[in-house]
Amino acid sequence: MMSGVTALRAVGDVLALLVELAALAAFAVWGFTAGPSTALAIVLGVGAPLAFAVVWGLFLAPRARRRLPMPWLLVAKLVLFALATVALAAAGLPALAVVLGSLAAVHLVLATALGRV
Repeated sequence: MMSGVTALRAVGDVLALLVELAALAAFAVWGFTAGPSTALAIVLGVGAPLAFAVVWGLFLAPRARRRLPMPWLLVAKLVLFALATVALAAAGLPALAVVLGSLAAVHLVLATALGRV
């Protein structure tokens, strides 16, 4: 049987994955809607989530070779999730932006409390 802390960590890990995937999707949605031309929209729609993934993989992922130390790790995650939230709002999806921003905040508070940022 799982202890309360173990269950909370499992919930936190699932929430982390969902928020990270939602941020990727937010950047893609923004990119595909932001470009004034089809070609630029495709470049932004592919490039923005790709840039997010590269930054995340290099500096923020749990197994990143060059993982940022605290508190810079937390600051960088806050900035990226804030940018993803703004991207959704800029794409004309303010309700989803509020949901993403709220879930990201819950995730970061929970991860910080559990020492799993």
